[in-house]
Amino acid sequence: MALIVQKFGGTSVGSTERIKNVAWRVAKWQAAGHRIVVVPSAMSGETNRLLALAARLQEHPDPRELDVVAATGEQVSVGLLAMALLALGVRARSYAGWQVRVLTDSAFTRARILSIDEMRLRQDLENGCVAVVAGFQGVDAEGNITTLGRGGSDTSAVALAAALGADECQIYTDVDGVYTTDPRIVPEARRLATISFEEMLEMAGAGSKVLQIRSVEFAGKYKVPTRVLSSLTDPKLPVEEEARSGTLITFEEDPHMAMEKAVISGVAAQRDEAKVTVHGVPDKPGIAYAILGPIAGAGINVDVIVQNVAHDGTTDLSFTLGRGDLKRAMKMLNDTVKPHIQCKEITGDDRMAKISVVGLAMRSHSGIAAKMFRALAEEGINIQMISTSEIKISVVIDEKYAELAVRVLHKAFELESA
Repeated sequence: MALIVQKFGGTSVGSTERIKNVAWRVAKWQAAGHRIVVVPSAMSGETNRLLALAARLQEHPDPRELDVVAATGEQVSVGLLAMALLALGVRARSYAGWQVRVLTDSAFTRARILSIDEMRLRQDLENGCVAVVAGFQGVDAEGNITTLGRGGSDTSAVALAAALGADECQIYTDVDGVYTTDPRIVPEARRLATISFEEMLEMAGAGSKVLQIRSVEFAGKYKVPTRVLSSLTDPKLPVEEEARSGTLITFEEDPHMAMEKAVISGVAAQRDEAKVTVHGVPDKPGIAYAILGPIAGAGINVDVIVQNVAHDGTTDLSFTLGRGDLKRAMKMLNDTVKPHIQCKEITGDDRMAKISVVGLAMRSHSGIAAKMFRALAEEGINIQMISTSEIKISVVIDEKYAELAVRVLHKAFELESA
């Protein structure tokens, strides 16, 4: 008898009929002898509706009060799902994050989980009860309701699985697994039966929207077996068949499998990128910190960073960041950083995309970068910035070429038939 944490996204609980389907699915797994904890998201569109209400009352909503409002979406979902399970004759009990006591820090709207008191959940499971826990939320040391940021229900589910020592965390979504790339761009994209934690982490960071990156980090840190499945299949599909479906994130790479594995596992695209270039920067120690330190201090995440070769005692420094942070970053740089470092000018471009190829087998294969660059060059796609890790190569290009680049690279590495 396995202990399984099942997470269902907003689309999966987007209506009462879909909530009934989730209840059927949960009941099926429990009837097969498994102990089940369920983590539903808010109904699709509900969080956006709540945030819009807050914005009508306060131009910049107070973060503490915004968390109080935003957390209600998941609380509605857990109550409704518990009712649907009870209607099927399944013992169920719903919990808000503060009732379980998911303890977080006090960074409202983007809190981080510190610990989970899982004892009440264990008692329910021992008594044959399904525990339905609100994702996305917790409580800080002073009793304030906190939320984990967008996609936080994935993180909640993986964290609960880690705390309970679950046999598997199942993430049900509107896709049936992790694909070699977005099937909406490349119809020939293949679903992967397995993907390593390292590859999934790089894919999530490179723009794959299947799993929230913090949940992947959590799964890797605590070695939580995680499977991505579709919630749109028949809820009465036999458990044995459903248990083998989707994509399993693995944590121990079989060396023999690695030898036979495709060099590249997937291609990911991140479209909401922007680029900032600081021109004519004095080429001296500490200048990078003088530019990027204030950016970090403002809570703006920077991704790819490139510094050009110096000429005449000056250089250019470019970096990418989220498109939504560009205006704030440009204002900060022009108002406070530029007078201090005495650069020539600062330019920004919000029409960037980051395209990445990811593959664990890149460690033992050469020529991947050359193949990638050649494929893009043959289509006339100019590379503006390059970033690499041990198992990933990313390029920053003009956004209008993003889909073309994905299709070209997917074909170049023969991912449709690997």
